[in-house]
Amino acid sequence: MSFTKFSSVGRKIFAVGRNYADHAAELGNAVPTKPLLFMKPSSCYITAGQPIEIPLGCQDMHHEIELGAIISKDCKRIKEEDAMKFVGGYCLALDMTARDFQNEAKNKGNPWTFAKMFDTSLPVSEFIPKEKIPQPGDISLWCKVNGELRQNGETKNMIFSLPYLIAHISQYFTLQEGDLILTGTPAGVGPVKSGDIITGGIPDIVEISFNVEQRV
Repeated sequence: MSFTKFSSVGRKIFAVGRNYADHAAELGNAVPTKPLLFMKPSSCYITAGQPIEIPLGCQDMHHEIELGAIISKDCKRIKEEDAMKFVGGYCLALDMTARDFQNEAKNKGNPWTFAKMFDTSLPVSEFIPKEKIPQPGDISLWCKVNGELRQNGETKNMIFSLPYLIAHISQYFTLQEGDLILTGTPAGVGPVKSGDIITGGIPDIVEISFNVEQRV
């Protein structure tokens, strides 16, 4: 998998949970006071033309549309005001979630490994040059399933801004060229089934489309 601009893309993927208050509310979760982070492996990436596979045993898989930021050079322990110097570009992504697996894990106090990190759980767009999104904190994201609008959110409603997230993560982890930071999803997440087509977009910038299949 490659975003073309960075040969090392796929090294680390940081994802931010509950970064929109409306999404936290729709799942009955408290609004976080600090970023809720989890990671995904590079093996979960897919790009255009590859199907999203519902993992074995999953009965409730959800779509989550997100803006992703790609790190352009190594950094650690940076200040928030310097954070955007380390962004080389963006992508539009789907953080596919096995919601039944996640709910079970939450109830037991277990990690979200099977819910968030399975193969094909991270469909992404092509690389978006940084200059095409000069204000990442003020764009719209939409997601449709079989043409029906499900999500229609704005990044200005993120609880934690992209610069804050980058600076915060860098206090604990060295960020490397090609690392991806997923910034969270707005409200409207919902189930998909085999045969569905998920589309998403950032108006006037990029669109994506992926077919959903049941893994056999």
